Amino acid sequence: MKIIKYIFLLTFILPFTSIGQTKASITIKNNLTVDQTETVVSVKWKDILSSYPQIDTTNFIVINTSTKKQVPFQLEHKGSAAVQNLLLQVNVKAKSALNLSIQKGKPEIFAAKTYARYVPERKDDFAWENDKIAFRAYGKALEKTEGDAYGFDVWVKQTNKLVLNDRYKRDDYHIDHGDGLDYYHVGFTLGAGNMAPFIKDTIRYSGNYHQWKVLDNGPLRSTFQLKYDEWNAGGIKMSAVKTISLDAGSQLNRIENIYTFNDNKPIPVVVGIIKREKTGVISLNEQQGIMGYWEPTFEKDGTTAVGSIVTTPVTSMWSNKEQILTQTTVKNNEPIVYYTGAAWDKAGKITTAKQWFDYLNAFYQKVNNPLIVTVKKN
Repeated sequence: MKIIKYIFLLTFILPFTSIGQTKASITIKNNLTVDQTETVVSVKWKDILSSYPQIDTTNFIVINTSTKKQVPFQLEHKGSAAVQNLLLQVNVKAKSALNLSIQKGKPEIFAAKTYARYVPERKDDFAWENDKIAFRAYGKALEKTEGDAYGFDVWVKQTNKLVLNDRYKRDDYHIDHGDGLDYYHVGFTLGAGNMAPFIKDTIRYSGNYHQWKVLDNGPLRSTFQLKYDEWNAGGIKMSAVKTISLDAGSQLNRIENIYTFNDNKPIPVVVGIIKREKTGVISLNEQQGIMGYWEPTFEKDGTTAVGSIVTTPVTSMWSNKEQILTQTTVKNNEPIVYYTGAAWDKAGKITTAKQWFDYLNAFYQKVNNPLIVTVKKN
């Protein structure tokens, strides 16, 4: 009789346990007529808490309800102790929706796809990368030296693995050892899409960054800040804070700049891309703020593509002997957001100028028509 009771209790209790049960549902809708692949989407953590207030940040998983597989995620802090967002990397087909569930469980260990760090062993470089491409900005120790440069640098790669630490350790990153290299020349230009004030028809370069702070560091998004000390921008004293984010799967960074200056009027700024001596392919779309450049091929090193998308109204776009430039305006102490990045033909994904310009156009569409996220309690 005792055994029968025991079996009855198990049968009664098990269906009501929380293990494997959906605690909250997430629907991600794509309204575009193009697929959104390898896209990192942000879900507000307060919406998760509202639907699942007992969630344990160390003991939950996100499940694709169609495939029953776990979805890679990251808890984004934005430099705060508290979680701000749940980041998910998803594929959502055109004009369709993806359904996910949040359950209790042990998450799989997903390989990190983004990384950023200060590099004191290389004259204050700050370098960052994802599974597609890599970049660096120059720091205080490089100022006024023979190798000084103003803009953003590109490190091309043909692997989805993170390579920065290995390349700095080898100290031989100008040679391709099978995963890519640094052959991008920046010099005294804006390089691969840096921004600077444009006062009296002249680019007013700042010094290199003097302070840095990592806000989040992967696996799906790395975000950091670079601070630039006050400089004289054509008679206007300015300082700047640049917050840079790079998502897994993306060729472009999101950059949010805040300029501080003593003037109530907006001032002009430019985003620039260095030009090469040989002929490349340039695409300028003032209406949508898209600037693209397919560089000339560098013999054995291949072709680098660079592009920027400005989200504020564009005053003008033009090409001179040294750079391709997009002009817009900024206000004192108000953030300005734009996107900039690069690709390499030897990575095998984007191998023609048309493919690169198509990528920039599609990216513009995705920025202006983001995935729609809905969170519901189960």
